[in-house]
Amino acid sequence: MNIAIGLLLPFLGTLLGSAMVFLLKDRIAPGLQKLMLGFASGIMVAASVWSLLIPSIEMAEQQARHAAWIPAATGFLAGMFFLLLLDSVIPHLHLDSDKPEGMKSNFKKTTMLVFAVTLHNIPEGMAVGVVLAGLTANYADITLANAMALSIGIAIQNFPEGAIVSMPLKSAGKSRLKAFTAGALSGAVEPVAGIITVLLIGIMLPVLPFLLAFAAGAMMYVVVEELVPELQSGNHSNIGTIGVAMGFTLMMILDVALG
Repeated sequence: MNIAIGLLLPFLGTLLGSAMVFLLKDRIAPGLQKLMLGFASGIMVAASVWSLLIPSIEMAEQQARHAAWIPAATGFLAGMFFLLLLDSVIPHLHLDSDKPEGMKSNFKKTTMLVFAVTLHNIPEGMAVGVVLAGLTANYADITLANAMALSIGIAIQNFPEGAIVSMPLKSAGKSRLKAFTAGALSGAVEPVAGIITVLLIGIMLPVLPFLLAFAAGAMMYVVVEELVPELQSGNHSNIGTIGVAMGFTLMMILDVALG
């Protein structure tokens, strides 16, 4: 039951964020959008450090590794390069941009916008799944409180992401229901990735420290490559910086207080 809740909480955050399309009349104000993106970035950075990298190193130390930093370092870099590969292959389009990235395709602009957020959600689903897998394996460094703190944090940062997907789709002429559905589907990859990770725990258990760091690297790639440039574009980039501080602090408090 706890595993199911942990897997579904992030998706619930996306659903609630996407539902804002039924409550808001117009597009999200640029300043609020920057604040929300910054908030999501801060949570992802804090989660990468407290919920993934630190447990990775501590777990490697318990496994009597002479260089406990090796799984964390190699996993982190592998996660970065994995997202770099996906970013180069999957056709997607970022907010406030008219230039698609990834392989050439005939997809509509709105479809590629959904793909961009779906790409963001892959490492988040992996992160939750890896931590829940560690909980299932009864690792001392991963408690139910740790796992729930990460799930809640990801769910909170998924709320603005859901709204940021659905609102532009509505502005582009999609119906409220279609915009909501697209936003919700962009987050569906998270529980799927989490379920696959938990089911493969028997295979992945020996390399769990590596996988924790892998998820951290993938999340950091999204922050540095995708979210930070969007925060710095246009005017009032300091609003995004405030959002980063707020998100980072909240995730740090959640992980330390609940952990």
